[in-house]
This record gives sequence, structure tokens and C-alpha cells, in this order.
Amino acid sequence: MRIGLVCPYSFDVPGGVQFHVRDLAEHLISGGHKVSVLAPADDDTPVPDYLEAAGRAVPVKYNGSVARVNFGPVSATRVWRWLADGDFDVLHIHEPATPSLSLLALWAATGPIVATFHTALLRSRAMRAAQPLLRPSLEKISARIAVSEDARRTLVEHLGGDAVVIPNGVYVDRFACAETDPRWKGTADAPTVAFVGRLDEPRKGLPVLARAIPEVLSRFPGARFLVLGRGDGSEALEDLGPSRSCVELLGPLDDAAKASLLRSVDVYVAPQTGGESFGIVLVEAMSAGAPVLASDLGAFQRVLDGGQLGRLFRVGDPAALAGELVALLSDAGLRTRLSARAGEAVRRYDWSRVAEQVLAVYKTVRDGEDRVGEDPRTRGLLSRWRD
Repeated sequence: MRIGLVCPYSFDVPGGVQFHVRDLAEHLISGGHKVSVLAPADDDTPVPDYLEAAGRAVPVKYNGSVARVNFGPVSATRVWRWLADGDFDVLHIHEPATPSLSLLALWAATGPIVATFHTALLRSRAMRAAQPLLRPSLEKISARIAVSEDARRTLVEHLGGDAVVIPNGVYVDRFACAETDPRWKGTADAPTVAFVGRLDEPRKGLPVLARAIPEVLSRFPGARFLVLGRGDGSEALEDLGPSRSCVELLGPLDDAAKASLLRSVDVYVAPQTGGESFGIVLVEAMSAGAPVLASDLGAFQRVLDGGQLGRLFRVGDPAALAGELVALLSDAGLRTRLSARAGEAVRRYDWSRVAEQVLAVYKTVRDGEDRVGEDPRTRGLLSRWRD
């Protein structure tokens, strides 16, 4: 099958959606399918052979984060050319309502179109206001996928329509079989705790973790907090005083090093305060065998089966985080039980299973429609824009 994947966000600074698109593409390619990915990226950015770089992205604040998107006449030209050259059996657009390559591709194409919705928002005036304008384009979608129940509910409430829930995927064995690293291994008196996320995005929860650290240190003075991610975390950590020395900022790590980190630590903490539709890093930590402590966001509760696969604490509450973390670090037996249960349950998220569900959607829409083609209704409009 010839498959075109469209990612709205830049591969220059990758995030959850980009990793999802990358891993899905590589799994499909390993299964013998012909896959091409279109995504924003500078022309000099190193990208895989299967990815078509669509030019530099512009940072836009969205959902408590910064989305790097690509939109305009030059982008439209690249989308048009990529669609024409691809001769795809199925076009799979991620976040089709995002004003970037995804929306441009949805405007330009017709035929078997699958869309995946990743975003989870309780309320969004912008999405509701845009719904009447987006409706004609969204009606072109043959099948809709949401990565979680939270993302599905966002779609239903803000854009209309429904979707089948197919979760994000993880290469479970890459984490389960990763080598531990002595630098990140803890002891009974000096346990190690990991955090992964953008350091300068408050919704990722580093400030909440920082406020919990002094209480944890009062019980475990030798505890080390290993912080992985891009951005400047100095503001979140500035009030720690002497306790600041227990926090090690590792910066961004490659996939292998991240897997080794998660395989080595005593506990993984996810203190996010909102805007999470799934929680892929929880699944990665569970795959690596790290006991998970997470805020009780709806998405995290579902990944952790309501606390059966990891511990939960009240969102945004440093005291609750500290109390649960001390309890976990004090009970090696509890950590072992959580890791064992999570290690079995996490197989549901392995790409070998997730990709089969996606392929089943592809086959359904391909059997009912012709190949992907050019939408004559928007050809004139986009041609004038490009010219």
C-alpha cells in the first residue's frame, strides 16, 4: 500500500505527534508498505529518507505549549507537489484542523483520507469558532482516529463527528531491553527519580515537582532528581536553594539514552497539570520497568488503569506528590509489584498491535474509494494563492 502521512508540527524540535508519525511510518515501512511523510523542517535539517521537508516552521503558542507550524503559499505548493508525486492509496493526516500542512493537505486532496486527532482540550473557543469554517473540509475525511478518549471527546465537543480510539504506540521492547546505566542507578539511601518534558512549559509540571523536592529530601537526603528535556528549567528550580544540587539537568537525550535512563531509575514522576491527551512517556516508563507516579489527569488515570499500574496524586499539589513519592521510595515491594503489572499491561500499546489497528482503518477506507487525488473544488483557490 502507498501511504502518505502528514504531520503539522516541525521535525526541527520534535514532540509527541512527530514521534508518533515517525514511529508509525517506520513500522509500516518495515511491513513492506511504501510510506512518505510530509512535515515542516528546514531544508538543512537532517531527516529520514522517507520524510519530505516542507520548509521552516513558525512558532505559535497553543494549548500551553509552542507549536511550530508551516502555512502559506510556498507550503501549499509543496503540499500540492507532494500529493501529485505520491500517488497514494491512503492519505493519513494528523491534526487536520491545525493551520499548517495538515489543513493544507485536507483542502487539496480528495479520496481515501484518514485523520488522527491528538489534542485534548476541555474548552476551546477558537476551535468552536472555527468549526463552521472547517466543516466542509472535515466532511472529506473518510475515517477518524483519536489517540485517547480525551482526544475523542475534544473532537466530538468542538468539531463534531466521532472517532475510533487507537492509542499512541511504543516500541515496548526497546525500553524493556534497554541497558541500565550506573550513572542513573539509585540505592536505598540515594534513590533516583526521573522527569521527562519541556522544562520551560509550566503545564509539564516541573515547578510542581520542584516544590515537592524539599519534603522528599527530608526523608531521603541523598535522593537525586534526573531531569530530561529541552528548555531552561532555571526559573522552576530557582527557589530550591541548597536543595538545587540534587537536581541534574540532563538536557535532551536520544531515544537510546532515554530508554536507558527510564530503565535505571527508581521512580518516574509525571507531574503534568493539563493539556495531555494520552501520556506516551508514561507508557515508555512502564515499558522500561520504572514505577510511575503521575498526576491524576483523566488521560493519565486511563493509562494507569485508575492507579492499578502506577500511583496517582492530586493535580498541581506538591505535598500530595511528595507524600506519594516518599511512600513509593520507602516500599521496594510496592515498586516491584507496580512494575510487574505495568510490564504486562503495556503490551497493548506496542506498535505491533497499534499499527494493525491503523492498517485496518486504511483497508476499510481504501476499499470504499478511489486513490488519493486532487480536489477540483479547491484547485482554483489554491492555484491563485500559490501564484
